Amino acid sequence: MSRQESCRSCGSRNLRQFLSLGETPLADALLPPEKLAEPEPAYPLEMAFCPDCTLVQVTENVPPQVLFVDNYLYFSSFSPSVLEHSREHALGLIEKRRLGPGSLVVEVASNDGYLLKNFAERGIPVLGIDPAPDQAAAAEAIGVPTLREFFGIEFAERLRAEGQRADVIIANNVMAHVPDLNGFVAGLRELVADDGVITVENPYVRDLIEHCEFDTVYHEHHCYFSCTAVDRLVRRHGLFLNDVEYFPWLHGGTLRWHIGPNAAQTARAQQYLADEAETGVTQAEYYESFAARVEGIRSELRRFIAELKAKGQRVAAYGAAAKGATLLNYSGLGTESIDFVVDRNPHKHGLLMPGAHIPIRPVEALLDEQPDVVLLLAWNFKDEIVRQQAEYLRRGGKLLLPVPEVSLLTFEQTRELLAAT
Repeated sequence: MSRQESCRSCGSRNLRQFLSLGETPLADALLPPEKLAEPEPAYPLEMAFCPDCTLVQVTENVPPQVLFVDNYLYFSSFSPSVLEHSREHALGLIEKRRLGPGSLVVEVASNDGYLLKNFAERGIPVLGIDPAPDQAAAAEAIGVPTLREFFGIEFAERLRAEGQRADVIIANNVMAHVPDLNGFVAGLRELVADDGVITVENPYVRDLIEHCEFDTVYHEHHCYFSCTAVDRLVRRHGLFLNDVEYFPWLHGGTLRWHIGPNAAQTARAQQYLADEAETGVTQAEYYESFAARVEGIRSELRRFIAELKAKGQRVAAYGAAAKGATLLNYSGLGTESIDFVVDRNPHKHGLLMPGAHIPIRPVEALLDEQPDVVLLLAWNFKDEIVRQQAEYLRRGGKLLLPVPEVSLLTFEQTRELLAAT
């Protein structure tokens, strides 16, 4: 573990810290019950802004092996909405780029093959890159060849020396995860074909700040990007930000950046850059009130749950994801407040949430035990969860949203979504 003293993008030492969430355990380090008595490492979790290139970043470094190999249990295929989003992305690229048997599509952080399978099923050559062994094995089992390595400039140089050039490189929810940001982007430039395209998806820092999505901050996320920060980063490596797409429903607000070795910036991309300058996203002052707003949510959530428990009501939670670990630990919510957490991923069942030590169970437990209220740790999949848990809601269960403000959803309030099930 080491502290980041200079900007991960431009190298400036003028970082300005604007949020501290205290010391927390690693968000994906779910505990087996038999290890509960063992020491549980915790690390400072702080955010800083670089006024020289506008990148928002955490200030502590955890070795990638610890984050993405030793403790990583995330499988992309357990979210139907992510699968559909990925399929639409793939089909759009196939049509627009006229991909075929002579093309090559590479995905960095390909997880369990959830996205690349859409290309492979149409006879388009693919290559996945992911260091997580279980996810890579799952990808290979469905016919997606996967190299179990971390991506960077040296890795890309090796592939290019072997004659590999990618017509399309996809990097979804990974650029924020790499400690060597410049090595990562240099690798993208090395591997992409001269007329190729790189698409990168990550949550939008503007949504994080404006919707107070503080629980998306954890050690695995080294960086939080604006369009301005991405534009300045990729230009340093001979690449250009050419287009921007926005998905407000995905992970609390996600952008897809279209990047290439040739400049062809759309009016839409230019508008995003102009809007960020106008609204102050590129200035330190934009981030100054964030910590006070985060503390307000923490206080209100603790008060709300304490009142529920005082009335004898049972409270469970949905989503054993990293954001849930951040929210629980920062808010000081443990087994005295939350009876259990449910999750669709069977790899997590029987384990305990890091720090909070709340047991993780299958989603069927909500109907088996019908808790009075379910705290939505995975609030970014709210609509999907409402439809999935229609029967729980019909029985009188309620969903508690923590951000952007603490609020309770009842059956009546979700009727429109439920009518679509």
